[in-house]
Amino acid sequence: MAATLAEAMKAGTARGYLDVASVKGGPKRELEALGLDLTTYIGTHPMAGKERSGPLAGTADLFEGRPWVLTPTRDTDTEVLNLALELVALCRAVPVVMDADAHDRAVALVSHTPQLVSSMVAARLEEAEESAVRLCGQGIRDVTRIAASDPRMWLEILSANPGPVADVLSGVAADLDETVRALRSLQSSSADERRDGATGVEDVLRRGNAGRARVPGKHGAAPTAYETVAVLISDQPGELARIFADAGRAGVNIEDVRIEHATGQQAGLVQLMVEPSAAAPSAPPSRSAAGPSARPDAAPCRSRAPTGGRGAEQVSGTR
Repeated sequence: MAATLAEAMKAGTARGYLDVASVKGGPKRELEALGLDLTTYIGTHPMAGKERSGPLAGTADLFEGRPWVLTPTRDTDTEVLNLALELVALCRAVPVVMDADAHDRAVALVSHTPQLVSSMVAARLEEAEESAVRLCGQGIRDVTRIAASDPRMWLEILSANPGPVADVLSGVAADLDETVRALRSLQSSSADERRDGATGVEDVLRRGNAGRARVPGKHGAAPTAYETVAVLISDQPGELARIFADAGRAGVNIEDVRIEHATGQQAGLVQLMVEPSAAAPSAPPSRSAAGPSARPDAAPCRSRAPTGGRGAEQVSGTR
């Protein structure tokens, strides 16, 4: 990338130059080493994408509402910064200004390491017995969704940011070692060791709760606790539309939606996240046996607002 930018800058191709690569510190240092005038350059990174890549994976709303990191330096020309901000605005993204190296540490934590961890979990399924794979539910689908990403693309990304990713993985590895020891202790005949093991497992779970609570919620706001209304639907056209229409007529805003597909049945469980005050009496009414119905045996349960990129089975902010 730096070589391509350098060629364009030496030729005076444009008034300003930016890149949209996933790593920012390395390219900047490469351009500096080439002795180029970086007043006309700004590194950027739109934090949007899917597990699929290429032109056919693009959508008109890909960047809408998503962070777009800008990494200007003291030398960046104001006009170039304004051009970058104009591009971000045209794409309806949200500009976030960061230092280049701070950006690389951040994406190592929230993007690059999760990709590797997701791939590692999914790799456990490759040689798993078919009877075990048949038990896969929404949890394993959530954890492994991004494992479907293009390995070649991710090899390029990880090769550009290996140090920060390795640092984060070292911490994950330490937690894994401690958790393995704690789980082994739970098998011990010693009551003291079992107690220590339980404490160790509980500690990592509670720290996970605390970390998850820091993930921004809807529209980047603080996480909100919603009620979950479970609705059983058949797998046929119009089912979701009817549920949304019912909610609209009741004046209920659906904050988030998840669908869990039933195994071996043409049906699924739709989980509607709504404000607590709207949950019970205003939930979509029951329909006939052939249509969607609120589950009478499943009381709504409180959960944090899901965040992050959309998956194939999740829709955010539906009205």
